Amino acid sequence: MKRSAKAVWKGTVKEGSGVLTTQSTTLNDTQYSFKSRFEEGVGTNPEELLAAAHAGCFTMKTSALLSEAGFTPESLETDCKISFIDGKVTLSELTLNAKVPGISEDDFQKIATEAKETSPISVAFSFDKTLDDVRAVIEIKDAKTNLDTKQKRKVSNTPIEQAFGYCIDMGD
Repeated sequence: MKRSAKAVWKGTVKEGSGVLTTQSTTLNDTQYSFKSRFEEGVGTNPEELLAAAHAGCFTMKTSALLSEAGFTPESLETDCKISFIDGKVTLSELTLNAKVPGISEDDFQKIATEAKETSPISVAFSFDKTLDDVRAVIEIKDAKTNLDTKQKRKVSNTPIEQAFGYCIDMGD
């Protein structure tokens, strides 16, 4: 399989601008410029596109590994920050928030680490990749508890809402 994208640039690096178009046309003459890369200009930039590629690829790999291990993720949300220092991409920082019923914290950490090390975009990057903040919502209830029914407590949340509240309390 091969995927393609095309970049067209006109003018000098600081005053000029360009457009990016991908094979799927998800990006179709999408603007990029010196200002969108190094300042706060309108448009995208290569580092933002690397971050999107790494987040998407890592999340899909995590889903595949979870499925292979017999778990069905309800949600996987990955944030990726690319560091661009002295003209070089030096780091890709992944943060994963996940909701995976029935998985232990240890099993989840092992799967997320394997995904970080083996996803195709991770393998393509020669710079450091970190997975510093992995959070999984693991709520243990008996088999008879309906996870969608509000609990009869001071704060009336479902067990799922309660579990996600823990993530917020931890600074997420």
